Amino acid sequence: MDDLTRSLLPLTTSAEEGRRAARVALLPVGSLEQHGPHLPLVTDTVVACVLSRALADDHRVRVLPPVTIGCSHEHASWPGTVSVSAPTLHAVVTDIAASLGGTRLVLVNGHGGNHVLANTVQESGGRMALFPGPHDWAAARAAAGMATDNDGDMHAGELETSVLLHTAPDLVREGYEDADHVTPPRDHMLTVGLEPYTASGVAGRPSLATAAKGRALLAALSGAFGGYMRALDAALHPDPGAVHGSA
Repeated sequence: MDDLTRSLLPLTTSAEEGRRAARVALLPVGSLEQHGPHLPLVTDTVVACVLSRALADDHRVRVLPPVTIGCSHEHASWPGTVSVSAPTLHAVVTDIAASLGGTRLVLVNGHGGNHVLANTVQESGGRMALFPGPHDWAAARAAAGMATDNDGDMHAGELETSVLLHTAPDLVREGYEDADHVTPPRDHMLTVGLEPYTASGVAGRPSLATAAKGRALLAALSGAFGGYMRALDAALHPDPGAVHGSA
């Protein structure tokens, strides 16, 4: 079984999880949506899963199987895209969190359109966290030497292509070097969807992607994750200085 499959599907037994006794579980949340002509529909799920696996390598956490369909309504114009409603995603995540008992839950989100996850965490009373935040992505981009930012490289660009080149290069189709599309300001994307801004579905610069950047990005994100673990602990045992500098 290859490393990608192991990242997508945790293969531990009940006894092994019992011995681990992790106080935090990670739930990768992705999507099933177009990612231009060069990346698969499952790209966001793959990114969330490989990031979760990287976090588990460095932190004592349990990794859950992914939620593979999210809120992708802005991509509905392209074939293959499938969505659930925001209330459905909220219900799935909160049901999973409730079933974990005393184990806290971190939503490792691979799709920016899953906006409802922020409110789900906000309502959790300190039992949940959402990772990565926009500032985490921005800092990791800088650490990885990426030339683009979160806004300009929003979809199927340098970041996502780099992560897949590092973790699953067979999933990256030929021609990504010629797939760049820098969109104008997307001021009304929530209303009109992404299609008016890009015919290909790409909003970014995949031509700049490298496997080395993908590796460095994941390492930087894993390094930032400790702040979220401390924040979850502080929510149970409040200490005003415990989460200084973390989200």
